[in-house]
Amino acid sequence: MSDRKDPLPAFCFKVTLDLPAGNVELFFKSVGGLKVETEVVDYRSGGVNDSTFKLLGATKWNNLVLKKGFVGKDKKELLDWRMSWLHRSAALTRAGGTIIQLDTKLNPQGTWTFTEGWPVKWELSELDAAKNEVAIETLEIAHHGLTFG
Repeated sequence: MSDRKDPLPAFCFKVTLDLPAGNVELFFKSVGGLKVETEVVDYRSGGVNDSTFKLLGATKWNNLVLKKGFVGKDKKELLDWRMSWLHRSAALTRAGGTIIQLDTKLNPQGTWTFTEGWPVKWELSELDAAKNEVAIETLEIAHHGLTFG
């Protein structure tokens, strides 16, 4: 038996969002922004003239960028969520969600869970009669952190 651990393919994943309208599992073309960065603060101590000390700064979470094929007015959960924040027409509800990395047999191999997300940007790809492409809907979500499990 081989105990080989191959890298996971980037095309096998699923996303579940806990939107105000209810939990939805949507099929996305891509998910970006799975990134965390901690700032480094250079500190120069009095009397130490030949170097600086590196101190821990604030942690920044990148916005998640979700892209999927636009299917029109019948499946507009993402746009509805964004518009509720834009028009402040309802309670501004933050949402959580999960991004699940799958292996080639579609077994979960890792889960990123984000908390207190809210839609900061919605975009539809350029409509161009000279191209033969699928219209892509993009939603950008700011959040308060990712956990991996």
